[in-house]
Amino acid sequence: MHLTVEEALSIYPLSEAKLIAGAKGKHRIVKSINVMDAPDISDWIKEGEMLLTTAYLIKDSLEDASALLQTLNRRGSSALGIKLGRFWDTVPQELIAEAETLNFPLIELPFQFTFSDQMNGLFRAELSRSTSVLQSILEKQRKLMRFALRSGRGRPLFESVSEVIGYKLAVVSSRGDIVYNNSEMNSSQLLEGWPWQNRNQRFRAGDRTGLRLPLMQGEKCTGFLLYCSIDPLLLPVEESLFIQGAELISYHIHSGYEDYFEPAEHREFSGLLRRCLSGGLSSTELSQAALRLEVKLLHSPFQLLLTETAVAGEERQGELLRLKEEYAEHPVLGKLNSIHVIMDEGLVSLLPSTGHSPEQLRELIHECFQGLKLDNGYYPRAAFSTVKVKPEGLKEAFAEVKECMSIARHWGAYGNVVHYRQLELDLLLGQIPPELMKKYIHGNLRGLLSREPEYVKEMLHTLEVYLDNDGHVNETAKKLFIHRNTATYRIEKLSELLDVDFKKINDLMRLKLVFVFRKMLERE
Repeated sequence: MHLTVEEALSIYPLSEAKLIAGAKGKHRIVKSINVMDAPDISDWIKEGEMLLTTAYLIKDSLEDASALLQTLNRRGSSALGIKLGRFWDTVPQELIAEAETLNFPLIELPFQFTFSDQMNGLFRAELSRSTSVLQSILEKQRKLMRFALRSGRGRPLFESVSEVIGYKLAVVSSRGDIVYNNSEMNSSQLLEGWPWQNRNQRFRAGDRTGLRLPLMQGEKCTGFLLYCSIDPLLLPVEESLFIQGAELISYHIHSGYEDYFEPAEHREFSGLLRRCLSGGLSSTELSQAALRLEVKLLHSPFQLLLTETAVAGEERQGELLRLKEEYAEHPVLGKLNSIHVIMDEGLVSLLPSTGHSPEQLRELIHECFQGLKLDNGYYPRAAFSTVKVKPEGLKEAFAEVKECMSIARHWGAYGNVVHYRQLELDLLLGQIPPELMKKYIHGNLRGLLSREPEYVKEMLHTLEVYLDNDGHVNETAKKLFIHRNTATYRIEKLSELLDVDFKKINDLMRLKLVFVFRKMLERE
């Protein structure tokens, strides 16, 4: 039972009773009813309990009556009802005055109704109210279920959950940013006591009571859902509905394409970017929307990054979200104000041109991969496009990263992070028939290939490292772990055997092509 004294006095036959003192306490909660039939009844009174009596035990002693009143008030009792006509015809004025001083509800009960009449009336009313609450909660649960099963939501997530459950709410990110709030509470009230523990908690804001629930993904808290201005005496079944709402929000945040914790303009632009890359919006329309939303990424040099993971289903979605968080929290990448969207192809990131070399970009992404601390035995793959200077280059950049990813996945080469510049030459040379590649390799290495196999292997490795280090002998020696003089001798010997001049760009290009063809043939 969770009625106020005022509500209880409106229910027949208690409605025939009269509140004679303590009107200021009429909002006390009646949790249960007890009948005074023992001298030590006050020792057993519970908080919120209404006590009914004929005044038999206190009829002869005003001091005992006063002591009972004070004990009931101290123990948090909700009210005292005295049935007149048997032992008292009227309630003593001294007792009325004391109840008024304590703001403790004192009630005159009519003689013609028994205590069981009074109790049954309240219990029937409470049963009717509880049944109505349960029916309402069941209907809300059905609505939540229908919303959860809908594949394409047409309405915003937070507004829909708030409307279905019937309470104002707020959503706070794990960083303490308020991303949604339709309640009357301001930011300082909502964030009082931040940071919070990852558990369900009641909270107070002024004269309001709220319920705060963590939005969990496994062991990780991604944010908090706050229900504002709830009933302080929330029934367990009602609280379970609130928990279901939090679980629904957490699920959609985890599995949906939309990032609800992003700024609103970024979230809107992300949806438009996804439409553009999927062919549903032109680059010009996206560019105009970007100006309206004050997203400047398309109006200065930019490039795309595509990141894919090897897992599938819900696990894939979760891993892409974790990657997105790593990018956003990286000390370098996080400062770029990039836009990240999850698509069927993977995590697509639109970022400004950073001026970093492809090698430096690969290193930054590898740092993010390390931050994931994956124990699955694999790493995600990532591909960078070339830098574009106009919005019209967006779809070309998307084609580049998809092509990069396809080649890297098919050939299993170039590592986990590739740049389109790395593959550009391979894509062009891939049109040459393998027979011509073999002929070209043999023709340029003829002077070396006739030697002993071990010698050929060692010298080819030296030549490849030399070319990869742009003809720097010192770097070549370091990579091969040999003395500089040894490296110089090998290069001179290669120049003699292959009849090339390493100071001529044409000769260097010919030999570079040799190793490109060798790698391509190995992959085939």
